[in-house]
Amino acid sequence: MTESRVAELGNGFLQVKIPLPFSLKWVNSYIVPEQDGVTVIDPGLRTAEAESAWSEAMAGCGLTYKSIRRIIVTHQHPDHYGLAGLLQEKSGADVYLTRRAHAYTRKLWGGESLYPAELRELFLAHGMPEELMGAIELNLASFVARVSPQPKVQYLEAGGVIELGGEIWQLIDAPGHAFGALCFYQEEKQWMICGDQVLPRITPNISVVPGEERDPLQAFILSLKELREYPVKLALPGHRDPFADFQKRIDELLAHHERRLTAMTAELEEGPLSAFELCEKQFGAHLRSNPHNLRFAMSETLAHLFHLAIREEVTEMRRADGLTLYQQVNAL
Repeated sequence: MTESRVAELGNGFLQVKIPLPFSLKWVNSYIVPEQDGVTVIDPGLRTAEAESAWSEAMAGCGLTYKSIRRIIVTHQHPDHYGLAGLLQEKSGADVYLTRRAHAYTRKLWGGESLYPAELRELFLAHGMPEELMGAIELNLASFVARVSPQPKVQYLEAGGVIELGGEIWQLIDAPGHAFGALCFYQEEKQWMICGDQVLPRITPNISVVPGEERDPLQAFILSLKELREYPVKLALPGHRDPFADFQKRIDELLAHHERRLTAMTAELEEGPLSAFELCEKQFGAHLRSNPHNLRFAMSETLAHLFHLAIREEVTEMRRADGLTLYQQVNAL
């Protein structure tokens, strides 16, 4: 076991850094001691390197896969959910997530998924060049193997409670980054397991997903304002390291999105633009060579534009050829 792979957090909790094959570098899994074994939170993406990391970490902690009694997924994104099925096979453990999160996994990776076609239609209508969509669709298809086998699941529900490590934790709905996501709060210790809802030093991606809510950014903003009311001494995020300044970080995230909204509106001062044109102005044309990051950037651009349209700060215009453009309201 490499020293940097596993960190002790107190109360027997362990942070395990499971490697990722993209810029986030690792996802945080957490091992929680129970009377008859351990609970694993967010096992990571299925890759050969991640499987090796789990074997190494388990051996270094004096555990076997049969020590895992329960697997909890904070939200359904593949870097958190992908290894749940394999760890279930190895351990026999139950897997828990919300019903909404589970529906997303079936929508994206079910046998007859319509998601790639729906995303293609959305992106092309907002200016994405056809030749870039092919690479994005190939990248999407690559994730099927990285979430297989998919687990048999049981459901958690926001508003309820769960026992972790001998203590009672509140289950808090955390929409916006992923609808169906949960944060877990322990009132006496003032610990918050926050998944990707509040991250230190990096901003959670807010994406429009075809067939889901039109304004995920508003849902995210309201969720952050709710979470800010919880006194938190230690936040356990899905990426980077646990941190203490929870309320300050929420304020930074809220300010970040207001700055982005302002910047995008300013980009429209000289005339209408498509979402793809705005995406490249905000994130850079270099993302054309990185379909994974381009998909996130385009989806986040749409989330901000949809939010601005709902706030009536920009307006949508559909051209005769089907392309949607955005324009400042005061420029009409």
